[in-house]
Amino acid sequence: MSASARRREIFTRVLADGYVDAKTLSAALGVDSSTIRRDLDALARDGKVERTHGGAKAIDGASFEVPYALKQDVRRAEKSAIAAAAAKFVSDGDSVVLDSGSTTYEVAVALRAKSSLTVLTNDLRIAKFVASFPDVRLLVSGGELLGSVYTLIGDHAVRFMSHYSADWAFLGADAIDPAAGITNNNTLEVPIKRALIAASAHTVVVADHTKFGRRALAKVAALDEVNTIVTDSGLGDDQRDLYDDNLTIAEMPTAS
Repeated sequence: MSASARRREIFTRVLADGYVDAKTLSAALGVDSSTIRRDLDALARDGKVERTHGGAKAIDGASFEVPYALKQDVRRAEKSAIAAAAAKFVSDGDSVVLDSGSTTYEVAVALRAKSSLTVLTNDLRIAKFVASFPDVRLLVSGGELLGSVYTLIGDHAVRFMSHYSADWAFLGADAIDPAAGITNNNTLEVPIKRALIAASAHTVVVADHTKFGRRALAKVAALDEVNTIVTDSGLGDDQRDLYDDNLTIAEMPTAS
């Protein structure tokens, strides 16, 4: 892989995740750590990333949002496995709140096999998909559209959710840390995420293993405010031990 192609790949990962770790990049891209450091320095000089100790993060975290077009194909196998495990919590006839995001979209896909669901969401893309279910009651929040991520935010969206009490909420996360809890890159999404939690009897966070051990700008919830976090089997044992009984591990399907 050429330097330019490698840097495009690194930048894509920063856009998708908000942060990249140099050691992880070195292993994933098959180059030594000094090469990765030079790549990150070059991207920082071009104003594409902000260098951090051991890696780099997206610039302007307060308003940064990753378009669906970039998110949806990143770690899709992991997201699908997480969604399948998460959907097992839901029974026919339950009411479900779906947060905006590419992983929660996969939860919606997994829920299509359920019957007589009531689904509430602030994600227009999820709403469009759920509308195709043969037997569903769909409620979509109002609010202001956030950029290219199909998310409805603002006071109208928060007030909408305050009128309901659902069985389950499935919440996405930009970062998860034992001390900082569930955090998000964009401060504008925090009120609606808090409203989703308040509107549900049980909250399930769905996030792939790369979101762990990191902190984003805005606090969403402490770990004891959610019932479980569903992630994939790529999460290392050293990280799993930090979350005690808060984790549900979705096993990846084995290749045939």
